[in-house]
Amino acid sequence: MTSKRFGVLLCAEDSEYVKKLYGGYFGVFVEMLAEEGETWDLYRVAAGEFPNEEEVGSCDGFVITGSCNDAHGNDAWICKLLNLLKNLDSMKKKILGICFGHQILGRALGGKTGRSHNGWDIGIRTVNFSSSSTLASSFLNLPSQLSIIECHRDEVRELPSKAEVIAWSDKTGIEMFRYGDHIMGIQGHPEYSKDILLNIVDRLLQRDFIVNDFAEEVRAKVDLHEPDTEAWKRVCIGFLKGCIVMKD
Repeated sequence: MTSKRFGVLLCAEDSEYVKKLYGGYFGVFVEMLAEEGETWDLYRVAAGEFPNEEEVGSCDGFVITGSCNDAHGNDAWICKLLNLLKNLDSMKKKILGICFGHQILGRALGGKTGRSHNGWDIGIRTVNFSSSSTLASSFLNLPSQLSIIECHRDEVRELPSKAEVIAWSDKTGIEMFRYGDHIMGIQGHPEYSKDILLNIVDRLLQRDFIVNDFAEEVRAKVDLHEPDTEAWKRVCIGFLKGCIVMKD
């Protein structure tokens, strides 16, 4: 039996902190998603490294990471990524998009992305699954709500008519969506741990993306809640590896 092969489309530069503790964001995703016997390949798409035609054909699925870039931007690598995603969609390849990955998928499918009208969302937030979605019923023990780490100021504003909103929060209207049985986007970060989030908060503060009072508020609230890491892991693995079939 041929082992499964997956590709991580890395859309961000690794921080020194994540490289030192986790082997980069690729290591973070592999730790969450990889199982015995699988092959995982890294493509640094933000640096211009894309899978070739043969690699695309041999992969069972792809994961798109977060990024400091805007999914509504037109950098050369972003435009190339959009073309790749349209091709993967036509091939019905499994694609899981996280944060920026969620947003760029929405754009590639014909939706609209942009700055959130509610500003930055950083911390641990409760996500509500749509009562009409079949995702929650795909897992016997999955509740109607889950907590997830968030770190974004952009969002998917509109989706094409064929896409289904799976989950929402009081901050973001489209926290999750699916398109057919082969594409799913998650606005939050199921792969993040609290220490990764707090390191990002420090970096955002140093770069004047956020102010000190906001950073202190985030740090204080992070200690009060826990993300539902294991449940999100089950959701991501179940979708990416074909354990969930969500019928219309």
